[in-house]
Amino acid sequence: MKIVKILTLILISCLQSLMAQVTNEVLPVKGFAIAAPMPEEVNRFVKFIDEELAPRGINALILRVDYRYEYEARPELIGDDPLSKEQVKKMVTVCKENNIRLIPQINLLGHQSWHSKIGKLLEVYPVFDETPNVELPEEYKWPNEDGLYCKSYCPLHPDVHAVVFDMVDEICEVFEADAFHAGMDEVFYIGDDNCPRCSGRDKAELFAGEVTKIRNHLAQDNRELWIWGDRLLDGKTTGYGMWEASMNNTHRAIDMIPKDVVIGDWHYERADQSAVYFAMKGFRVLTCNWRKPDVSVAQVEDMFKFRKSATMEMKPRFYGMMQTVWSGAGSFMDGFYENKPDRDGGQETAWNTFRKMFAKIQELED
Repeated sequence: MKIVKILTLILISCLQSLMAQVTNEVLPVKGFAIAAPMPEEVNRFVKFIDEELAPRGINALILRVDYRYEYEARPELIGDDPLSKEQVKKMVTVCKENNIRLIPQINLLGHQSWHSKIGKLLEVYPVFDETPNVELPEEYKWPNEDGLYCKSYCPLHPDVHAVVFDMVDEICEVFEADAFHAGMDEVFYIGDDNCPRCSGRDKAELFAGEVTKIRNHLAQDNRELWIWGDRLLDGKTTGYGMWEASMNNTHRAIDMIPKDVVIGDWHYERADQSAVYFAMKGFRVLTCNWRKPDVSVAQVEDMFKFRKSATMEMKPRFYGMMQTVWSGAGSFMDGFYENKPDRDGGQETAWNTFRKMFAKIQELED
C-alpha cells in the first residue's frame, strides 16, 4: 500500500508540474485594437472577427469608438459616420459567440483634437479646453512654438466628467462591456500655466487624479479601466523620449493610481522590455505592437519568457499581447486580404505583423 501511495503522489506531482508548464505557455490575453468600422463596413468586419480573429485565439477586441456612435444621452456629441445600436449589437453578438471580450474606447483627457482639427467634445464644449489660448493652425508643422500635438480637456473643470461619463456609461452599456479603454496616451497638455484651475499643480498628481476618477466611476458598475502606459514611464531616464514615455513629469503617477488598472505598454520600433517595470509596480500589463513583424515576434517571445521566469506573484501580471492598428478597419482589411506591401514595397505592415505575431503565439502555446 505504501508503494501505491508513493507512486500516486509521484504521479500527482508530475501532473501538477505538467499543468504548470501548460499554464505557463498560454497568454491570458491575446488582444487586437483597431478603430471601429464605418457603418457600411460593419458586416464585413463581423465576418473578419468570425473568420480571422477567433481562429487565431484572439480573446480581447478593443474598438476605438470616440464620438462615432449615435449617443442618446449626449446627442450633441455625435460625430461623423456614427454607428447605430443595431450595428454595435452585431459586433457584440459575434464576439460573444467566439468568447471575445469586446472593449470600447473613448479617448479621455488627451487626444481631444488632431493636429489641425478639433475633436467633438471641445467643439461643443470649448470651456473644457485645457489650452484655449492655443489655436489650431491651418497648416500644421511639428515641432511648433505651442508644443501642439493634440489638445486635452481640463481634468479639474467642474462640469467635464458629467459629460464624458454619460458617454462612457452609454457606450459600455450598448457594448455590454465589463471593461473600458480610456486611451490617455501622448498627453502633452496637462497642468498648463495659463489654466485657472491646473496652473502650478503637480502634473503627476493631475494625471493620477484623472485616472483614479475614471477608474472609480467604472468600478461602480464592476468595470475595469484599461489605458496606454506611456505617460507612466520616465522618458529621460529610459531614453524612450516624449512619445513612448513622459517628458513632462507625469511618470510619477505610476505610484499614485490603483493597481487594478490594466496597462497597454506600447513600443513599435524596438522590443523594449518595460512590461517588467509595470509588472513590478503591481499592474497587469500587455505588450503592444503595431507594424514591424520582427519586433513583434521578439515581443511575443519576451512575454513568454517573462511569464516562464516570473515568480508566482508576478506571473499573472504579464497579461499578454495586443496588436494596435492605427488605421481604419476597412483599410486594414483591404491590406490583409490583398496582402498589400508597405510604401517601400516591403512587408512592414500591420496586416503582415498580424499574421506573424499571432502565428508565433500559436507556435509557443502549442
